[in-house]
Amino acid sequence: MYLGIDPGLATMGYGLVQGEGDRLQCLEYGVLTTSSQEKMPERLLSLFERTDELIREYQPVSLAMEQLFFSKNVKTAFQVGQARGVIILAAARHGLEVFEYSPLEIKKGITGYGQADKKQMQALVRSILNLEELPQPDDAADALAVAICHLQVHRLRQKMEEWL
Repeated sequence: MYLGIDPGLATMGYGLVQGEGDRLQCLEYGVLTTSSQEKMPERLLSLFERTDELIREYQPVSLAMEQLFFSKNVKTAFQVGQARGVIILAAARHGLEVFEYSPLEIKKGITGYGQADKKQMQALVRSILNLEELPQPDDAADALAVAICHLQVHRLRQKMEEWL
């Protein structure tokens, strides 16, 4: 089982995916939110504790997250970086290896096309995981895409090791 994370301070998406044979299955997905009314340390502590709880409950074999995408908004980039730090800390606390993928890698891994839009991504995530509805909100769908991408990369690495 793999835990995918779309990091954010206000909204952090998460998705848990496992694979058996050619089938992929979604075990859980959603978002963790913090209020802008809270001080930064409390928000980060909340994300840490809730991520720690997800890891304890589901016991994934690894954690994958989207790499920090630098935008023009430096404040947002710093906040996302801090959120990523507490996620990495929660993973380290449980001995989980952390993998990072760029948005381009995730899009290519899911759609085969690096410029896919949100709707295309959601539709393919829904199809790959055989979900009845499009995963919502976007942050949760993004986290599922990260988990799927990581699972596929992990499988490819295993096959390459067998060949060598």
